[in-house]
Amino acid sequence: MSSRDRILGRIRRAVADGGPGPAVPRDYLRVHGARTPAETADLLAAHLAEYRARVHRTDGDGIAALVARLLAERGARTVLVPAGLPPYWLAAADATRVHDRAAATPYELDTVDSVVTGCALAIAETGTIVLDGGPGQGRRRITLIPDHHICVVRVPEQVVDSVPQALPLLDPTRPLTWISGPSATSDIELDRVEGVHGPRTLEVILLTGPAE
Repeated sequence: MSSRDRILGRIRRAVADGGPGPAVPRDYLRVHGARTPAETADLLAAHLAEYRARVHRTDGDGIAALVARLLAERGARTVLVPAGLPPYWLAAADATRVHDRAAATPYELDTVDSVVTGCALAIAETGTIVLDGGPGQGRRRITLIPDHHICVVRVPEQVVDSVPQALPLLDPTRPLTWISGPSATSDIELDRVEGVHGPRTLEVILLTGPAE
């Protein structure tokens, strides 16, 4: 009998009764301190900035001009637009729209200058943005290949304090992408390299006020 067979045999014997597993204690803190929605948004902004993301704030009246300015400063000639993105977010932008297509190849996506998306939610204590492929977010790969990502977070409805608060709000069957700052990695000598497996530049817009 091989080692593999022995290990699998032990697993089968351990679960043979089919009964429920032991209860997992959930007595940890769900949030570290009480905060107002404004304080939670400030904490999110601070942690995003620590991760070298660029944070901007605006309301429904100012988002079109802000997105247009960020794209212009980047020199973006093309912008990837997922289905479901509110059209007014890009109403003032001059860049050519590129739609999120299933048939698009990685090489085609690599030629796009910028991508603008919404998000599923954001976590203040970790400075994390979560995407789940929902309306306004598109396929996972459109936020991994283009070099410039503008992500819009609705405040306060899409911002939670902690990971324990976030998990019950997310569907584990969806393609979840957790983003904490621009893509970065380090080699054995701790030399930081950005843009290896995602955008080099992440810009986060904290959008307050009415949706439109």
